[in-house]
This record gives sequence, C-alpha cells and structure tokens, in this order.
Amino acid sequence: MISKTTAVGGFVLCLLMVFAWASPTPSHTVTIQGYVLDSACAFTKGLEKPISEGCAVACAKAGSPLVILTADGVIYLPVSDATPATSQNDRLLPFAGKKVVASGKVYERKGAHALVIEKIEAAAEGK
Repeated sequence: MISKTTAVGGFVLCLLMVFAWASPTPSHTVTIQGYVLDSACAFTKGLEKPISEGCAVACAKAGSPLVILTADGVIYLPVSDATPATSQNDRLLPFAGKKVVASGKVYERKGAHALVIEKIEAAAEGK
C-alpha cells in the first residue's frame, strides 16, 4: 500500500513536470535574417518572400501583424516584453517587404517563435 506522503509527492512531481512541459522555453539572444511580411501571407500563402513591399505595407496598415520569415521557413513574431504589450508593426513598417537582420531575445513555445527585437536593420544587398 502506498503511503499518503508518497502519493502526494508523486502527484506534485507529476504536476511540476506538466508545468515544465507546457511553459515556454527560457529566452536566449539570437540574430536572424529574413523577410518582413504580413503574418496572413506567411501562413496562408506559404510564401518564401513577400509579394511586394506595397502588399506588405497595405496588409500591415489593415491590421495584419508583421513577422520575419527566415530562409529555412521559421516565422518569428515580433513581440513587446513591456506590460501592457504593444504592437511592433510601427517598428517593422519601414522594413515591410524587405530583408532584415534582427537580433534580440527569442521565446519558443510549442513550435512558435517570438522575438523581442533589440536591434533591426536592412540586410546587406546580395545576402
């Protein structure tokens, strides 16, 4: 027969494992390179790069969040770590439809990638 203490300890251990599995991974700093495009096109059209700068700008101004799509197909959602959080579209709008190099803290959760941008600039031509 299992003691009450052993049963409670086992339950707590299982609960901690569930929280550890479900929680996002700790952030780490990365530098990525990719195209800035609207999230709807990145997901629904399977694009490898934006159709055009004008299209990305129009979608962003209509409310679609801008994302960064890397060459290997990973989509990074730029987020704010402030409370309350703020949209990052204004910061990304000058780069809409263009290739960028961005660095900052990345957070991953169940296959999703979010990036708190510390630095962003246009990628060098030909890169």
